[in-house]
Amino acid sequence: MRSQLAVVATIFTLLCLPAAGSPAGAAPARWQLIWADEFNGPDGSGVDRAKWVPEVGGNGWGNNELEFYRDDPANAHVENGALVITAIKERYTSGAVTRDYTSARLKTQGTFEQTYGRFEARIQVPFGQGIWPAFWMLGNDIGSAGWPACGEIDVMENIGREPTIVHGTVHGPGYSGAAGIGGPYSLPDEAPFADDFHLYAVEWEPQAIRWYVDDTLYRTFTAAELPAGARWAFDHPFFMLLNLAVGGNWPGNPDATTEFPQRMLVDYVRVYRAGAPVVQRPVVAACEPAQGDRGATLDVRVTGSGFAEGARVTFGAGVTVLAAEVVSSAELRLQVKILANAKRGARNVTVTNPNRRSGTGRRLFTVQ
Repeated sequence: MRSQLAVVATIFTLLCLPAAGSPAGAAPARWQLIWADEFNGPDGSGVDRAKWVPEVGGNGWGNNELEFYRDDPANAHVENGALVITAIKERYTSGAVTRDYTSARLKTQGTFEQTYGRFEARIQVPFGQGIWPAFWMLGNDIGSAGWPACGEIDVMENIGREPTIVHGTVHGPGYSGAAGIGGPYSLPDEAPFADDFHLYAVEWEPQAIRWYVDDTLYRTFTAAELPAGARWAFDHPFFMLLNLAVGGNWPGNPDATTEFPQRMLVDYVRVYRAGAPVVQRPVVAACEPAQGDRGATLDVRVTGSGFAEGARVTFGAGVTVLAAEVVSSAELRLQVKILANAKRGARNVTVTNPNRRSGTGRRLFTVQ
């Protein structure tokens, strides 16, 4: 997301949903930001090649996938402060391989790799039968050790036929493929994940990996769960991957109900190490005024608790936060511009502290 940590000048064109619940037993609670991509490049620009390596190919990727991954801005580009990975239904031939879909798969192999920490991405997944978005990690020794000996940590996977479920899984020697270890998660209201952005994260330590959605802990994996004789494969550097697959053994193939193109939106990717000071989770209670007309510029006051210096504020699609001031831990003063073509209706107001803890007031502001 396009952001600064003091006064923000940001156009937010993407909706935000609340962080569902509070962390349950998250440890450690102190994190220091080490690496990030906020996808702040010009609209239409490609990914930052100093951070991301596009993978190219259409060999099914071990899963009988149907897409050809291309290095092309049509399949991966920056737009409105987010990375857009697009799956397109189109005939594409490269060498001896012909596929009916194109998409993108990006990795940080060779540019950024880390052992342990918190790895997170704020993503709005696509939808539809046969659509398979993923945010995941592989051991950097995959070239020598191979898969699954290198280890794999799936931070988030979603398959189109399960719109209200995401999965977090690990794979390693003796526990890979259908025998991977992990679990599913659904939102408290069973809403489809494709409806809005959510924060997907793992916190990885020696002998333990924890999965979160919107800072809600839903699964912890420890070495004690390994099958008898199996090896813990998560003690060396891993690199990250983002991709949008079409078809495959697990999701099945698209059918007549599947719409194209499909877009996976990534607001940001951030990586932390233990060590940063704790800033509490904000609570968003009220917004004054609570409504505004399309095309208007307003001075807005947001009240609550736990607001930290450098907090960011989002109102959702069609609303621009021109400036923000943290008056106190209980008050924010904003200048907000409502776009002339903004969709009418209620918006959530989300405040995110620099330590990535966020809180949301539901339907606090209405575009008239």
